[in-house]
This record gives sequence, C-alpha cells and structure tokens, in this order.
Amino acid sequence: QVQLVESGGGLVQPGGSLRLSCTVSGFTFSGYPMSWYRQAPGEERELVARINVGGSPNYADSVKGRFTISRDNAKNTVYLQMDNLKPEDTAMYYCYVALYVSGWYEYWGQGTQVTVSS
Repeated sequence: QVQLVESGGGLVQPGGSLRLSCTVSGFTFSGYPMSWYRQAPGEERELVARINVGGSPNYADSVKGRFTISRDNAKNTVYLQMDNLKPEDTAMYYCYVALYVSGWYEYWGQGTQVTVSS
C-alpha cells in the first residue's frame, strides 16, 4: 500500500523558515521523481518543486532562490526547505508521486498547512 505522510507545517512570521518532510512507503522511493505541490484557498493546486531520481531539482519561479527540495533515499523521505517565507506562500502543501504499474497512478499525501503571517 502506497503511503505519503507529510509533516513540518505550521505558523511562521514573514521572513522565517520551515522544513517540510514527506516520508513514503509501499514503493521503491529511489526509483521515482518526487514533487511538492501547494494549494491556497480558492486557488488551483500548483507545482512548487520537483526532484528527479538523480537529485536534480526544478522549482516554480515564485520560489526559486528561497525553497530547496532534497531527498534521502535511505530514509524514503523528500524534504522542502522553505526560507524567507512570504504571506503568499500560505497554503496546504502536498507531497506527490506518479507510479507506473501497468499504467500511471498518482498518489498524494494528506497535506500539511503552512501559514505565513505576522
């Protein structure tokens, strides 16, 4: 059974930092790219960052230079280090993976809330 469990969200002041974690089970973590998405109230879910199996990252323009995605294959965990947070980063953050098993299947975590406010 595939599971993605996020943690690390919370309330932080503008300019502050948070580190999100997503620990997975039920598939070979090292063999798949992993992504973080976010969704603010009334907005569509958007891709924040993606890391491929080799560890190369890609970022949304809105978070470049402030967020860092990384992975620890030994711990089956993907991280999102978020620095210099802004109020517009307030959203529910989701971990995501697409797995191929005789077809593509998408899996999401339950989400972790990040609120940036003074």
